Amino acid sequence: MDRRGLVRRHNPVLHILDPMSPLSVGNGEFAFTGDITGLQTFSDAYEKGIPLCTQSQWGWHSFPAPGGVSVRDFRTTKFDTHGRLVGYPTSSEGQKLLFDWMRENPHRLNLGRIGLRLRKSDGSDAVAEDLQGVEQTLDLWSGLMTSRFSLEGIAVKVDVACHPELDLLAIVVESPLVTQKRLEVVLSFPYGSPDVNASNWKRPEAHETTRRLVTPAECELLRKLDGSQYYVRAAYEGGELVDDAPHVYVLKARSGSAKLAFRCLFSVKQPPAATPPIPAVFEASRQHWAKFWGSGAAVELEGSTDPRARELERRIVLSQYLTAIQCAGSLPPQETGLTCNSWYGKFHLEMHWWHSVHFAYWDRLPLLERSLDFYRKNLPVAQSLAARQGYRGARWPKMVGPDAQDSPSPIGPLLIWQQPHPIYYAELCYRARPVAATLAKYRDIVYQTAEFLSSFAWLDAKRGEYVLGPPVIPAQENHPPRETWNPTYELAYFRWALEVAQQWRIRAGLTREPKWEEVRAKLAPLPVKDGLYLAHENCPQTFTERNRDHPSMLAALGVLPGPGVDPETMRNTLKKVMSSWKWADTWGWDYPMTAMTAARLGEPGIAVDALLLETQKNKYLPNGHNYQRPGLHLYLPGNGGLLTAVALMAAGWENGPAEAAPGFPKQGWNVRMEGLKRVI
Repeated sequence: MDRRGLVRRHNPVLHILDPMSPLSVGNGEFAFTGDITGLQTFSDAYEKGIPLCTQSQWGWHSFPAPGGVSVRDFRTTKFDTHGRLVGYPTSSEGQKLLFDWMRENPHRLNLGRIGLRLRKSDGSDAVAEDLQGVEQTLDLWSGLMTSRFSLEGIAVKVDVACHPELDLLAIVVESPLVTQKRLEVVLSFPYGSPDVNASNWKRPEAHETTRRLVTPAECELLRKLDGSQYYVRAAYEGGELVDDAPHVYVLKARSGSAKLAFRCLFSVKQPPAATPPIPAVFEASRQHWAKFWGSGAAVELEGSTDPRARELERRIVLSQYLTAIQCAGSLPPQETGLTCNSWYGKFHLEMHWWHSVHFAYWDRLPLLERSLDFYRKNLPVAQSLAARQGYRGARWPKMVGPDAQDSPSPIGPLLIWQQPHPIYYAELCYRARPVAATLAKYRDIVYQTAEFLSSFAWLDAKRGEYVLGPPVIPAQENHPPRETWNPTYELAYFRWALEVAQQWRIRAGLTREPKWEEVRAKLAPLPVKDGLYLAHENCPQTFTERNRDHPSMLAALGVLPGPGVDPETMRNTLKKVMSSWKWADTWGWDYPMTAMTAARLGEPGIAVDALLLETQKNKYLPNGHNYQRPGLHLYLPGNGGLLTAVALMAAGWENGPAEAAPGFPKQGWNVRMEGLKRVI
């Protein structure tokens, strides 16, 4: 397979300013998103699209708590849970200021803006419409972003690269405009904000930027925002960095220079005395991305006669790049990665599966494992949450920042489908490395998660079955918690995860845990009505008013291998979903979820139709991002889910058909693959 040709034929190439398709460079820990100039020159034009931010895994900020109140003052709402009261942080009544503060803090920072200052011959500032002959290319094989344009007939070239291991940008600007002193580089810093753009440019008095000259060609900036601080080390060639305004610095050309070269390191700690020179950053980027694309798995659809194949191949290639720079860091990713803020920059643990499990199936397991230390580090936090609610083991929260504290929400604290996720991740690691060291590394997570699963399930003596809820909100979130129990996907997931946890005990030389086994064996059957699986047992309707949001019942056979599932009932459910679901009210990962169910049922035509369904929520922009709605113009769970679905459809699944590409139709599709792993 010509991997270089496969990747490069899908390089994003832009010729106009498109607020919905800025391009990014990054490394999983850090990302920089630039406009049509390659930098963040015309940020205002992108505010209603995808904002231009510089974000990292470590860059967080919190406002002081309102009125001196404390998180300890927050009052939970008590839910009757089979005769006992359990508190959940679901209500803002009488405590809205604290409720909102806890949701918005900590929030992710925009670490800084790097843009061009362009002047026309009359001395006025150029605007985006003044640029001519624009051509911007993100070369995926090297990770280099190159922008070319002209202003009043004078050419400009901007090259941008991100170091693969450091939060370090290298920028080279070449143009006669530099010699004419009509082009400068501007570095500016905002105050923190939980908003989408992660920036507040209207409060210069609320933060500090202190500059210290290191050499005539290098300086260090110390940033302080309330209790947060970080460093920026800037080095430059062909010019000097001067103060321009509070928190604003300008790189001005020296006399006769036609080039400005600039490197900028962002760090939460005091930066090292030396950083790699600009040519070394560009070379490191080239080597890193060539290795990335040359290793791991690859899928090529060239030669397919189905007219949708080219677009699917484009989505596959761009989704690999985007998830590598946005979803492969030391923390679970927020739904917009390191591009801009969604839900204040916090990450949603139920979405971690959709962002990241594909790394294992595409033979890039280390990119998933980077974020799994979050669970090891915060296991005591999860155990404390379970204990406060009267459960054993570890209860994993939903919407969190680095401290793993659950954010208040009318919905989030009552979700349970993220609870088995860490067992799934650990199992992926063990199947890739079936050795004692893997068991030792993740066993506490597996065992404590299983303890919660078996503790949360309640024995209904009349039925002789263990039930889930009430209260509970299923993955299809439009169900009231006090009237919901036994959601289909969650029942199947609890059953699957408890069996896997037992296998971990056996691998460690232990016997099966009796309580886990009792719960697993006696979990309620998956709820069925009129020959169709329901979202949960107490659904008032089947597929009428509730056929919106996630068709989560499909995940029991698709995301999962189908514990307790009757294939024909699921086939009927799939076809009903395809014919009557309100797709405008879904989310980007629902399409790959549906495709995986269809593939496992031997319905490859439906699988492809679902994966490429033409709806707003399944739209993929020129930069590869999965558009959702105004205000949420990118959604990385869609990208990650697509890659997992393609792995299942192309490589198959355990105990599935031995044939190649079982999830694709035989007619119209030519699927070539290398390195894919069969899905669990």
